[in-house]
Parts: sequence; structure tokens; C-alpha cells
Amino acid sequence: MLNVLPDWLKIVYVVFAFCSALFFGAFKSLLVGPIAALILIVGNVVVILALFPTHVAWTVYTLLKTHRFDAPLKVAFLFGVPALFGLWLSLSIGGSVLVGVGYGFFAPLISSFEAFRQEDESHKFFHSIVDGTWGTIKGSCTVVRDFADICYHSYPLYLKELRETPASNELRTLRLIHVPACIIVGLLGLIVDVPLYTAIAIIKSPYMLFKGWQRLIHDLISREGPFLETACIPIAGLTILVWPIVVIGSVIMAIVSSIFIGLYGSAIVYQERSFKRGVAYVIAMVAEFDEYTNDWLYLREGSIFPKPKYRKKRVSHSPDVSVGGSRSSEGKHSGHHHPMQAPGVMLMPTLSSSRSVREVIREVKMVQVWENLMQSSESVGKELLDANVITPGELYDWLNAKKGNESAIIGIGLPCYSFFQNLLRSIKVGSEGLVLLDGLEITHLNRPQDRLLDWFFHPIMVIKEQIRVIQLSEGEIRYLEKVILFGSDSQRMKSWDNGSYEPEDTLRLAQIQGISRRLIGLTRGASKLPTYRRKYRQAIKKLILYCMAKDGTTRSMSMRSVASV
Repeated sequence: MLNVLPDWLKIVYVVFAFCSALFFGAFKSLLVGPIAALILIVGNVVVILALFPTHVAWTVYTLLKTHRFDAPLKVAFLFGVPALFGLWLSLSIGGSVLVGVGYGFFAPLISSFEAFRQEDESHKFFHSIVDGTWGTIKGSCTVVRDFADICYHSYPLYLKELRETPASNELRTLRLIHVPACIIVGLLGLIVDVPLYTAIAIIKSPYMLFKGWQRLIHDLISREGPFLETACIPIAGLTILVWPIVVIGSVIMAIVSSIFIGLYGSAIVYQERSFKRGVAYVIAMVAEFDEYTNDWLYLREGSIFPKPKYRKKRVSHSPDVSVGGSRSSEGKHSGHHHPMQAPGVMLMPTLSSSRSVREVIREVKMVQVWENLMQSSESVGKELLDANVITPGELYDWLNAKKGNESAIIGIGLPCYSFFQNLLRSIKVGSEGLVLLDGLEITHLNRPQDRLLDWFFHPIMVIKEQIRVIQLSEGEIRYLEKVILFGSDSQRMKSWDNGSYEPEDTLRLAQIQGISRRLIGLTRGASKLPTYRRKYRQAIKKLILYCMAKDGTTRSMSMRSVASV
């Protein structure tokens, strides 16, 4: 009897902890949730509506100025602009409402359960009450700010790159005979794919619900996965409760994604120059989605729907730069996959055996990657400031965006130069992955399981291997640093004497310039991602404060004014 008592006490403790966290979380959701949701919804909607006329003007101007499209294709895009922007308004505003309500309700609730990971009992009780209150409100403001950065900075950068694409690049043409075919296939995609995707998602959702519950309850009984640690059982219990909401969200995402999957049929007609292949795409995508959901739900392989080929030849994806995909994309779907990878996503968590918390902790988190990259930019920036390679004035110009290009040396050159130092460090220590500033190593085994990072990690590894293979000398490395930091500014390159020399061998010079272009391109792509601009601005502010502290003088812009920019 005495041997059973500790087990019963542990069970009572877990039940009490779960009920307490649920009560505090629900109370905070009712108290804080409406405020956070209102901030997020109103903020995003204001950004959308305020920038809408500007977005339309930027887009139309870019379509008229770009050299990538011929006249018929430009006309086709211009006719499609009203529909695209109407779709943007409806989905962005509707998505903001859903995200705002979901974030406002679930963020405080989850924070109460996360508090039970604290080691001290008093800390658990305190954090279960405090966490998720002010932090949720700040988080909603951060979401609005990141969304505004995407709308005001990232989207114009995409358009600017499209306008400045040289005419020597491949010109995309459109024959007028294909315009009716594109319209018909796009409408056919909506008529066929949206109802069938919806039907498949709804029919399989009960199986996903009960299969998920079965997996979670099995882990609870056998003490596996998230139930391995006692402190995490309340969190896993919350997962069981909210699993129906996850299923509903997956169904909604499948329906929304089917709209874009269906419209993509028009692009297939344009790419393949074939109405027949566009229709084949519309039919094949239904079978792809059926197979995709069967694979993740561990149902029978294959699909009852036909799956005709819609590509003349297989679209090759180099294994070095592949972004990966689902298990089904490795074999069954290899014959006709398109760049969208998954044929309509239900965004369902895998129902295989869950990893324990200890296993998850071994995985490097995306926030660690961002923090290390920003710290690296800050550290390298201090070195360049001390060497008078970059000036405080350039930092002010970028922070205040006084110049049209926002000081490309600071916006692109500095983070690219910093990242190149990480690559050199990784090569010198013989790492199979990427070694960051504080010694943190990211490999294929522990990298964050994030699709955005997938788009960059594999190309980065390819560039790292190219740098290692060509075995740059010290002078060539210094020359590459110049090219990366200053770009096309030849005057600044000449003024910085860092012991570099330009290779006389034209092949060697072309290899170095090719690496610099790829690194700069990756940096430009990363600069458009959510949260990047906000975090990088903080790093630049720290560099300005470093200059102030170093000079020991009072500038016109005080520390408080810098922090408020």
C-alpha cells in the first residue's frame, strides 16, 4: 500500500496541475485575448487598406517597366490584377481575423501550460499566472510590425528586382492563342480542385481526429514522446483537448490551398504551351492530394483518382539544392512534381511516434539561428567600424531609410560579409554543417525543422562546399570579402586596403564572382523574410550606440532617439 501511495500522489499532482493551468489559461484568454486579437486584427487591416493603393500602383508600374515579359503577357497580367488584388484583400483580411482570434485565445492558454516546465514549484505557479498576459499583447504588436515590414519593404524589393532585371535575361512570352486556354484551365481548376479537395479533407478528417487521439493516448499510457517527462504531461494533455481544433484548421488550410492549386493550372498551360497538359494537371493534383493525405494518415498507398502526366519531361531538382518534401515526394510523386512540392497541404502533424522533449531540445531552434546571425553581424560591424571600413553615417542612413537604396552596403553587404565569415569558420574547423558565432553547429541532423530555412540551408551547404573545393588563397579570400561587402562600388573597393589581390586567371575570377553573386542573392532573399528586418534594425541600433560610446561625445541623435527609430 505504501509503495502505491507515491504513484497516486503523482497522479493527483498531474491532474491538479492540468486543471490549474487550464483554469488560469482560460481566464487569461478571456481577459487578454480580446485585446491582443483586436490589436492584431485592426493593425493588420489598417496596414492592408492603407498600402492597398500603393501596392496597386507599384505592381502596375512594375509590370509596365519590367523587361522580363513581352507585351501580350503584360496585358494578360494587367487584366488579371483586379482579380489578384481582390483575392489578396479577402484572404489577407480573413486570415488576419482568424490569426488574431487564434493567437489571442491560444497564446495565453499555452503559456500557462508552458510554465510547468519551470523547475521550482513556486516559479511554476507564478509563471502560470503571469506568462501570456503582457507578453501576448506585445506579441500581437510584433506580428503587426513584421506584417507591415513585409508589405512596406519586402514586397517593393521583389518588385524592384523584377524591374531591374536586365533585358538580356530570358524573355517570357505569351502567344495570344494561349490566353483563352489559360483562363479556361484556371476556372476549371477552381471548379474541379476546390470541391474535390474539400470533399477529401472532410471525409478523412474524422480518421485524422481519431488517429491523432489514438497516437496521443498511446503515448500517454506508454509514457513515450511528449509524455516521457512528468512536467510536460499537462502540455500534452492540452494537445489532446485542442486536437479537434488542429483537425479543423487542417481542413480549412486544405480548402484555401486548393484555390491556388487550381489557379496554378493556368501557369501550367503557359509553361507547357498545351491546353491538354493544363487539364491533366488539374486532374493529377486531386490524385496527388489524395496520395499525400493517405501517406500521412497511414492509409493504403495510391489513389482512386487518375494521375495523368502534365509535364513533357521531368522537372529536375538537384539534390544539392532540393528543399525536401514529404515522404511521398521521394518516390511515388517523382514523376511529375512541380515547384509547389506538396499538392495541397492539410498541415497535419505527423502521426508517427512523437519525439520526447529531450529529443526536441537537441534540435537547434530558429530563434537561436536568428540571434546568432544578428550577433555575428553586430560583431563584424564593430570590427569594420573600428577599421573605418564603414561609417556611422551609413548606419544612420540605413536606419532612417533616407536613401532610395537604403545604403546597400549596410543593408546587404554587412550581413553577407558576416555570413561569409561563418562559412570560413565552418570550413576551417572541418564542420559538416555551419558553425555560428558562439560555436553552435547546425547540421542536417539538428537543424530547425522549418520550411523557410530549408530554402536556404541546402544552397548554403552547396556554396560552402564550392568555397572549400576551390581552395581560395588568403589574398583571394580578402578580395571576395571586398566584393561581398561593397558590391559594385569599385571606388570603395579600391579605398580599402585589406591585403587582397584580384586573380589574374579569368576562370578563377569568374568562380569568385559567381560565389559572391550567390551569397548576395541568398542575403537578399533572407532580408525579405518575416522578423529579419526588425531583428537587423536592432543590431544596427546597437552599432550606432557602440559608435556613440566609443567617441564619448554627445551627438544630435541621443541614445533615446536611436532606440525610438
